[in-house]
Amino acid sequence: MNESVLLEWLPSIGLAIGLAACAGLRAWLPLLLTGVLARAGYVEIGPSFAFIGSTKALVVFGVATLIEMIGDKIPSVDHALDAIGTVLRPAAGALLAASVLWKIEEPLLAVAIGVAVGAPSALVPHAAKSAFRMLSTTLTAGLANPIVSLLEDAIALGLFALAILLPLLAAIFVAFLAAVLVRRSRDRHTATPQPA
Repeated sequence: MNESVLLEWLPSIGLAIGLAACAGLRAWLPLLLTGVLARAGYVEIGPSFAFIGSTKALVVFGVATLIEMIGDKIPSVDHALDAIGTVLRPAAGALLAASVLWKIEEPLLAVAIGVAVGAPSALVPHAAKSAFRMLSTTLTAGLANPIVSLLEDAIALGLFALAILLPLLAAIFVAFLAAVLVRRSRDRHTATPQPA
């Protein structure tokens, strides 16, 4: 791959990673915000992904965002949303990533890179969120989960803004979070006694 082409793609790849990571916290919010910004002309998405800014899609994304954000504040519903989110959030991340990687000349390559970059980038914050939620539920019997959910809303909005304004910094943040999670997982695995 030509070095100048890679440098040209870096902002788009950073944006793709940042938007996908936001989907790891809230599946529908980044789709809604990306659609609104695309429709207003502030974010360029590929022609194949123009539906993201359509009125029908924005209505669906808006309703789904409200359901997800309100439901996430209800202790029994938040667990069901997280279970569904294990599949939905990486899919939303892949869609968002592919939609902003459209400048890659080969459409199939853009989709493949979108999936390869978007799904794991969404899984990283989703895994961190799930681990933290489990801890919060254990320590507070779920009573703190609505407050944690509000914090997640704020982080998702902040990460979205960071992805739009400083895409490479958002990508670095996601990579750092992934490294921390991998290290903690390895440390936990090595600390667990192995059966004889």
